[in-house]
Amino acid sequence: MRAVAVIPARFASTRLPGKPLLLAGGRTLIEHVWARVREARSLEAVVVATDDERIAQAVRAFGGDARMTLPSHPTGSDRIGELLPQLDAEIVLNVQGDEPDIAPALIDRLVQRLRDDQELGCCTAACPFPDGSAVADPNRVKVVTDVRSRALYFSRAEIPAHKPGDPGPLDSDPWPLLHLGIYAYRREVLQAFLTWPRGRLERIESLEQLRLLENGISIGVELCGEAPHGIDTPSDFAAFRAKWEGFRP
Repeated sequence: MRAVAVIPARFASTRLPGKPLLLAGGRTLIEHVWARVREARSLEAVVVATDDERIAQAVRAFGGDARMTLPSHPTGSDRIGELLPQLDAEIVLNVQGDEPDIAPALIDRLVQRLRDDQELGCCTAACPFPDGSAVADPNRVKVVTDVRSRALYFSRAEIPAHKPGDPGPLDSDPWPLLHLGIYAYRREVLQAFLTWPRGRLERIESLEQLRLLENGISIGVELCGEAPHGIDTPSDFAAFRAKWEGFRP
């Protein structure tokens, strides 16, 4: 089963305009992400999907494959969907364009999970919440899983909850789980997903992955040790640039 990773990249960003083209260590952010994703051994190709010619030119300048898409797509999954007819693969990954520390081994695990378990339509990842982080933050999505590490539910609320006085989770339990925004889809599942209307739970939580669960698609959840450091704010990027300033591998 061939696998291709697509990195959606928009120039517009409320908190960090022009984010994909910001420079750190002599490379644009999109090049850092692309180079990291290319290290995954399971991929046949890595494609950048963008609606901005400046990003496309930058990607082609460092030897990457950039494809232009319509500017009207509401989500990265929709942007990838436009490219599906061009992608020769049975597994298509959606990798966020602002996570330059994404682990290539995690990408390989997602692909292998779909290859091994034919009942899964999609696979994603989660990790324990970092110590001291705000579990109640609605911007940090939580996921609960069954005994086979399949998603039961995703929420912006704190899940699972327990009543006062109950023992709660064991110390050895990775609880709660922080959902990471990377997806590996079976091609036919992604095609169907883009034709389904937004579901009730998806509208309530504003989480598009709930559309899969509402339509009976099983989602595998791969557990990893920690979340990659995403670039959401100017301070995030300043810290990333400080790490890279002055050298380049």
